[in-house]
Amino acid sequence: MRFLIVDDSSTMRRIIINTLNKLGHQDVAEAGNGKEGLDRLSAGPVDVIITDWNMPEMSGIDFIRTVRSMPEIKDTPVLMVTTNAAKDDIVEALKAGVNSYVVKPFTPDTMKEKIEAVLAR
Repeated sequence: MRFLIVDDSSTMRRIIINTLNKLGHQDVAEAGNGKEGLDRLSAGPVDVIITDWNMPEMSGIDFIRTVRSMPEIKDTPVLMVTTNAAKDDIVEALKAGVNSYVVKPFTPDTMKEKIEAVLAR
């Protein structure tokens, strides 16, 4: 199973990658913003996208909207991991096409539950 982590914080990418590794997922690509994320997706498909919201160049919301508009990858599960905890933000993310939403900071158990949930759909 291949994951793509899109987050402008290299520290947060490392935390998510380490969490995925502990959960048995070793195949992980990473990108520092939405534009880099789209470049990574053009290099080959992934099974799950985990993205932040607030990033330079292309936000997570714009990235998700772009992914959802691309027929070949529009059904890829997307998990948003962000500090945006307001109900309106969650609703906006769901309307943009995220499959699930995690508020930072998160525990490995939360990440495991959310990944299992998006994969079960």
